[in-house]
Amino acid sequence: MNKVRITAIRQTVYPDLMAKYENPIEHTCDVSVGSQWVTVDGQCPEGLCPSAWESMRPFVESLAKGEGNFFDGWMKDPMSAMISCNDGFRPFSFYIEVIND
Repeated sequence: MNKVRITAIRQTVYPDLMAKYENPIEHTCDVSVGSQWVTVDGQCPEGLCPSAWESMRPFVESLAKGEGNFFDGWMKDPMSAMISCNDGFRPFSFYIEVIND
């Protein structure tokens, strides 16, 4: 199985949606831009947000198995994907790539 690196690339925040729909909350996410995790055998790495993991899990598992080329050439590197977590107010984009160590 391949090792897969997950890198938090960017967070987008929608204050207008938060003001209109979200109840005020103090703490939302421990991820920061540049955070990285490595998954072995397609398993959720320790410290990664469980909700973000559910968004990317099928892609990570496929890459770990050596599969790739999602959506027939979507990514320049066919052994990678760009996936966002499912937080509609402040989603993070994660770059997922096979690494060879």
